[in-house]
Amino acid sequence: MCGIVGAVSTRNIVPILVQGLQRLEYRGYDSCGVAVNVQGLKRARSTARVAELMAQVDAEQLGGSTGIAHTRWATHGAPVVHNAHPHFSHGPGREANQISKGRIALVHNGIIENHDDLRAALQTQGYVFSSQTDTEVIAHLIDSLYQGDLFAAVKQALGQLHGAYALAVICADEPQRVVGARAGSPLILGVGKDASELFLASDAMALAGVTDQIAYLEEGDLVDLQLGHYQVLNKAQQAVTREVKTVLVHSGAAELGPYQHYMQKEIFEQPRAIADTLEGVLGIAPALFGQGAQAVFEQIDSVLILACGTSYYSGCTAKYWLEGIAKMPTQVEIASEYRYRDSVPNPRTLVVTITQSGETADTLAALRHAQSLGMAHTLTICNVATSAMVRECALAYITRAGVEIGVASTKAFTTQLAGLFLLTLVLAKIKDRLSAAQEMEHLKAMRHLPAALSAVLALEPQIISWSQDFAAKENALFLGRGLHFPVALEGALKLKEITYIHAEAYAAGELKHGPLALVTDAMPVVTVAPNDALLEKLKSNMQEVRARGGLLYVLADADTRIESSEGVRVIRMPEHYGALSPLLHVVPLQLLAYHTACARGTDVDKPRNLAKSVTVE
Repeated sequence: MCGIVGAVSTRNIVPILVQGLQRLEYRGYDSCGVAVNVQGLKRARSTARVAELMAQVDAEQLGGSTGIAHTRWATHGAPVVHNAHPHFSHGPGREANQISKGRIALVHNGIIENHDDLRAALQTQGYVFSSQTDTEVIAHLIDSLYQGDLFAAVKQALGQLHGAYALAVICADEPQRVVGARAGSPLILGVGKDASELFLASDAMALAGVTDQIAYLEEGDLVDLQLGHYQVLNKAQQAVTREVKTVLVHSGAAELGPYQHYMQKEIFEQPRAIADTLEGVLGIAPALFGQGAQAVFEQIDSVLILACGTSYYSGCTAKYWLEGIAKMPTQVEIASEYRYRDSVPNPRTLVVTITQSGETADTLAALRHAQSLGMAHTLTICNVATSAMVRECALAYITRAGVEIGVASTKAFTTQLAGLFLLTLVLAKIKDRLSAAQEMEHLKAMRHLPAALSAVLALEPQIISWSQDFAAKENALFLGRGLHFPVALEGALKLKEITYIHAEAYAAGELKHGPLALVTDAMPVVTVAPNDALLEKLKSNMQEVRARGGLLYVLADADTRIESSEGVRVIRMPEHYGALSPLLHVVPLQLLAYHTACARGTDVDKPRNLAKSVTVE
């Protein structure tokens, strides 16, 4: 979600701030803005794309050596200019439009839960609010506490805030100073050569090509950036050192190359992403998941998976593997629900979190809740090695999907499945449920995945033909059984995310229990039909659809004996892939969503109302 960039330098920093926002566009936003401290505070804000903000900055010749910038995904208040960040505090009793310069400027990711109470208290002091945001409350609060030292004022203000935040703050009275803080929302520190430039950002991508020297601020940290030096206080307000690491983020990852959209690029990157994720996997060994994994895996007797969205569907798929292959009782929970219900903790459970970014607020909160219940055996499947999730879990498997910019996740999903399948095999081997022959067979199949995925991608022309039918529809139904039911769920999610077509997925056996009432010739029904033990049952469900005039779109293995006919369109998968079949069958569904969205003219990479990294509840 929202993105932050801030900097202290001796040169004009505005081009770097705006370029940083462009690199954070993938996170999702509906407004953007930049503020500088140059003989007072000046800002530019827009509800268009960052490119328009750049044009506005150029037209106004906005420049300065200290500044902050932001992309906002609306929570409190509509996406209009007066709600866009940065927010100014103008002092008690003075409307924003009465003066051109404020004293405090602030950008904020997160949600302040007690903003109503703070707003009421500040209004009694004479502060006038010009937005509906919770963020403006923080700016006024800091202004009310300011006595010549911005760092001290921010530190005092944090004690009154309840909720989640990452902050970057500047003050008109203190040039070449930026103060930052984080609690529940990520924030990093970037260090230029000899600390002659210092940066704050939501993630390292924003600073690609500017600096590769990064320190990851920890929960509760407060950081003071002044030209040439910085200091960090932890949540106990003690001075601490956060290790500065070399983090190589290739800015070319944000380049489209020959593709029309990032989502298309990322779909076609999946063979490489799977190959990278499995690189170095020479055998099935606990060490793949970190030091101490052997001892942990020997102690556990069940698995609890916590995730959101697409990652939740990868966990639902893994449940079939973990119970079917490793014989390990497995529970999959939506992270945002798990910590708000009474559950029965088991200290011998392996708690597995799945997240692309490693910063998903609900999943982090669910992990901490599980830990608070005494479940200390934790593991994450994550795409970002430096994320909060990796730091907070005892064990980790880092997928190597690379930067995923399109909001609708594709390569992150398939690489998560690859990591989860490896976990299944490791647990099966430790529990003595995997023979040497089975291990070799599974490893052979995994090594062949990149080639198998490439063959599936070659089906794109047939899927484009399907997409022309779907572009005119407003509803769609997806069906799957067993291991492929979560694949149907993921396919429906992709379609609704980027095409805005209402799509639902069901276990095919549930058709007669309600969904069949919706089936007409206006309702396309996508069916995932691998040649597995449930195929004949699935064929019966398909006949139920045809008998009601429904139109079937079937992804079938070559030997399923399902043929195209009136009302039945079939795409044949290149090969049946057994337990790993979900990694192949999901790819045509990704392509179907993508090409349908293109046909409907939607914003594929930045679908309305959605964000890439969901860092608030």
